[in-house]
Amino acid sequence: MASVDRLPRPNPKRLAVRVTPDALRHIRSGHPWVYDHSIVSTGHDGAMGDLAVVFDSERKFAAIGLWDPSSPIRLKVLHHGRPVTVDRAFWSARLAAAMAVRAPLVERGDTDGYRVVNGENDGMPGLVLDRYDRTLVLKLYTAAWVPHLADILAVIDEALHPEALVLRLARNVPADALHGLEEGDALLGVCPTDPVLFRENGLTFEADVVRGQKTGHFLDQRDNRMLVGRESAGATVLDVFASTGGFTVHAAAGGAAAVTAVDLSAPTLEVAARNLAHNAHLPAVAACKYTAVIGDAFREMETFVKQGRKYDIVVIDPPSFAQRAHETPRALAAYAKLTDLGVRLVQRGGLFVQCSCSSRVTANDFQVTVAHAAARTDRPLEIIRTTAHAIDHPVTFPEGSYLKAVFARLAGT
Repeated sequence: MASVDRLPRPNPKRLAVRVTPDALRHIRSGHPWVYDHSIVSTGHDGAMGDLAVVFDSERKFAAIGLWDPSSPIRLKVLHHGRPVTVDRAFWSARLAAAMAVRAPLVERGDTDGYRVVNGENDGMPGLVLDRYDRTLVLKLYTAAWVPHLADILAVIDEALHPEALVLRLARNVPADALHGLEEGDALLGVCPTDPVLFRENGLTFEADVVRGQKTGHFLDQRDNRMLVGRESAGATVLDVFASTGGFTVHAAAGGAAAVTAVDLSAPTLEVAARNLAHNAHLPAVAACKYTAVIGDAFREMETFVKQGRKYDIVVIDPPSFAQRAHETPRALAAYAKLTDLGVRLVQRGGLFVQCSCSSRVTANDFQVTVAHAAARTDRPLEIIRTTAHAIDHPVTFPEGSYLKAVFARLAGT
């Protein structure tokens, strides 16, 4: 277990900050980010993780946040309005509020894999806490949290009593600001040597919390996977960008006759096969014919179209295509191409599901792109449902919204 005793403690001296009028308006409206170009002046040179107080033109308290001198988002706002003390009690209240939001999901009793803290959207910018049964994963997107980790860990341990808490780090976190912390460190308990098992909608999955993508599993698609499962009885299903098989397993458990999973990564498809095996005690899963196809999704779909294949359900869940604003047109073109190929593979009257996790692409632009691309193929879609974020991925500011999905029926019989 990594020791936090050697980590720096929060600087008792607050950093006074003045920002532009526009930035102040955004802060007062609840936006959690202040960019470097919006900083007018500071009382002194702030260090990583210092608590920075924003004052207005009348020298009145406006907000308090974490100072990150290594990031263009220089200040991560924790609180705005009246002055507060940021201490262990403050963090305890933040975690309790986040857990209260997830209470309806937890009380269902069929899911113990979910996001406990969703960064900015739960008032803890740059920090994500995911749960996989008794194992937690803390992912940091800024080293500004390092001086506060001792208090954060104490609060988490008291509230959730995990067997282990594993540290994951975003690529942009500077190593020299981590004071010896490393990716995969156990901050509480002992780091798991094998993937951990957890439940999602009553099904069993594994998560490699040390080496897996994100924190080990894509938790945000849980509700959409459940919806696909409910439509899968007797169906043939194509799962494109299948990753570790979230949609595949739910479709199989829902009674799909056959599922074909396509992904470029052989290791992730191996995990998908293991996730199916974890649920093989279910008659529906045991009876489902599973086929894994390793390859580029676009090329494999083009091949399937040429072969004249048809499926009752086609699910397309690609990675983000637009990390920056200038990439949005290219992302929309990629979504249009996927729709063009996908609808050609759906039986008349079948279900077509397409997702986007590109925050730069709005829900409206995505839905319009999908609808227009389908219409151009002369296979128009009837959109029956659109979805966004699940209860454990709340959204409280515009940039926090990224997930959207379209559920549609292919016209005809």
